[in-house]
Amino acid sequence: MKKEQREKLVFSLLTLTAALVVIPTLLMIGYIIFRGIGTISWEFLSAMPRKGMREGGIFPAIVGTVSLVLGTMIVALPLGVGSAIYLTEYAKQGFLTRTIRLAILNLAGVPSVVYGLFGLGLFVLFLGFGSSILAGALTLACLVLPVVITASEEALKSVDFSYRQASLALGATKWQTIRHVVLPHAAPGIVTGAILAIGRAAGETAPILLTVAAFFLPRLPQSIFDQVMALPYHLYIISTQVPGMPESIKYGTALVLLGIVSIFFAIATAIRIRFKMANR
Repeated sequence: MKKEQREKLVFSLLTLTAALVVIPTLLMIGYIIFRGIGTISWEFLSAMPRKGMREGGIFPAIVGTVSLVLGTMIVALPLGVGSAIYLTEYAKQGFLTRTIRLAILNLAGVPSVVYGLFGLGLFVLFLGFGSSILAGALTLACLVLPVVITASEEALKSVDFSYRQASLALGATKWQTIRHVVLPHAAPGIVTGAILAIGRAAGETAPILLTVAAFFLPRLPQSIFDQVMALPYHLYIISTQVPGMPESIKYGTALVLLGIVSIFFAIATAIRIRFKMANR
């Protein structure tokens, strides 16, 4: 087989592989939109649920989901980026550092229900936060922290070492170099990690089931120590635990969850593009 033929074959296989991933995803999204778009209305988005969640809207679940995602990122981003900076810029590269990195990678593969049990034991019971937004956000932060650390660390490593040398040669301190030279160039990769973390935090059910989510709570939270309804758990409940639930409400709820995640993705992507443009 000639070189050109091998190249065309490999290109065709890669295209087929990409299509096998993209096409089912697009079909799934299209099906959810087709089945759920008819349910979307102002009442559905802004009203409280009524009659066992068979009527009314899902506004408390929307507020709960947004609150949990924002709380998760407020906790996970500073801790994740700070840990990545330490491991990349300050820590001596040796056995201990390699062990920490291996532990982070292993934590990324731990089932979410284990994080839920951890959050239940530590935040809900031991620290006394109870079933609350605070306990749920901290649990989700622990869940996404390995993703944020890994993505941030890779982004920091991608910054050319000559930038650091030039900054230090001009008299800047280590922290000034990191703050004004390394972080701006690594920001797009860090935001990419944040995007992945948002997607996982917004769609998890098991951790919030044990730490924050309420079965039926037709009111808005008053503080971070209140329980909330959340869209992933709400979708699970109306799909499995509520008999006679109209299919349109199920797909409408799924579509709203998809829309919220897409909005967060769009905001993070815009920030990422802005950082890229600023570094040119």
